[in-house]
Amino acid sequence: MSTFTRRGFVGAGAGLAATASPAQASIPSVLFFMLDQWRFDCLGANGNPLIRTPNLDRLAARSANFTQACVQAPVCVPSRISFLTGRYPHSHKNRVNYTPYRQPEAMMQRLFGEGGHVTGSVGKLHFHPPTVDHARSTGFDRVLLDDGIPRTDPYSDYVKWRDASDPDRAVHYRATVRPPPPGGNPYRSVIDRYYTPTSWTARETLGLLREFARSDKPFFLFSSFFKPHSPHTIPEPYDALYNEVEIPLPEKVGLEYIQSLPLPVRKMILRGSPPYGMARGDLLWRYRSYYGDVTWLDEEIGQILAELDRLGLTSETIIIVTTDHGDQMLEHGLFGKNVFFEDSVRIPLLVSWPDRIRPGVYSELVETVDLLPSLLELCQLPVPDSVQGTSFAPLVAGNRSDYTSKEAQFAENIMPEVITNGDEGYFFVPGKGIAGVRHPDAKMVRTSRWKLNHYVGHGGELYDLRNDPRERRNLYGDPRHRGTVSELKGLLLDWLVTADESDQIARRWLI
Repeated sequence: MSTFTRRGFVGAGAGLAATASPAQASIPSVLFFMLDQWRFDCLGANGNPLIRTPNLDRLAARSANFTQACVQAPVCVPSRISFLTGRYPHSHKNRVNYTPYRQPEAMMQRLFGEGGHVTGSVGKLHFHPPTVDHARSTGFDRVLLDDGIPRTDPYSDYVKWRDASDPDRAVHYRATVRPPPPGGNPYRSVIDRYYTPTSWTARETLGLLREFARSDKPFFLFSSFFKPHSPHTIPEPYDALYNEVEIPLPEKVGLEYIQSLPLPVRKMILRGSPPYGMARGDLLWRYRSYYGDVTWLDEEIGQILAELDRLGLTSETIIIVTTDHGDQMLEHGLFGKNVFFEDSVRIPLLVSWPDRIRPGVYSELVETVDLLPSLLELCQLPVPDSVQGTSFAPLVAGNRSDYTSKEAQFAENIMPEVITNGDEGYFFVPGKGIAGVRHPDAKMVRTSRWKLNHYVGHGGELYDLRNDPRERRNLYGDPRHRGTVSELKGLLLDWLVTADESDQIARRWLI
């Protein structure tokens, strides 16, 4: 076990600290905010003039704001495990939600714990089994758990706290006012804001932050909010914040458009009770609630950042704000994620460390697997060989000549999604696939201009992101773009061949 302290250390990555002052060379803490299902365009700093995110906008102004960050899977668990291991989904093998992580590679929290950090987690982890003991076994010293899903309520520290504290504990935390207020938000919450999972997560994060501040060790604190994930239950006053705002709604699509998409995408959109024909008034309330959730999260995160400042720890803390994927919000006729459209795979990513990370807008292609090696390098901790991401630490530290920009980003998903609880009967059957899709393992490659989505046996999609940013014109079958399709398939093949290279090629003979 290493014996690093907050004020000084001896590390392997001396290159980054070579020109730093003794104070700057101290090992930083890490405060990692994870939102769930947060769209890239729902942040003022990313160009949305309507949404109110003043605290995050101020953070973005002193952060590396990555505007072309991409997740490795547009679904919670595979994406989160990629964040925490620096490995692609087909390598870490968590391809659907609530499946156990059984690979030998350590997660981010263990690597920081072994490097001398005290580690903690508050809120949604999405691990299986969904217990505090299991979360601790992955490397967290302290865990306060709430996955925000009714099936996991028996394991939730939030639910236990609310049962002991809320006079209205018999009312479910997702309950909405019935009947809805005349002309008001139909998603208005019954329970008071104080007793919601969002407020609980923020308060417990503040408590753990104060506790860790009393330690002589740096900390790694993972603060994970369930919102703005659906359902869109939202308390006062946030339910009415955007009542007078004209929020642009996505283009309405019909069944003819959906039927034109490759079968795996079509199955995703049309499963269950497809909402593509939703009334525009109902959709507007969902957007108002989603925007209200983001503003609420902005306020809660702002209070935590203010406390970090009050404790005198801002200058020695790396702050990350991001999400596990976006939300279609009825773009292309779909709510949620699970597809490769931009609203699902492109995400906000802010990384801040005063005087060490150069603020600015970074348009380089980065992947979420890149975050782990970047943080380890910034903290001068060793990067395991198993990590498949590429550190962007030289880029944000001002050493651009030591950074090679990526040519492409990659994502993968099981499509249509396996519904492991069986509600919709979408099971994977070996040799048969899912719901008529024989090979549901879909892959995506994205460059600065092009995106290719490959569905084995069902063709694909090719979008020109420069000239068709809303991805309305599928050019996959256009003879004029055969060369582009071939080139992108080559990139996809090369990635699949080389991603596990470090795992599969031995360094030396053992005899």
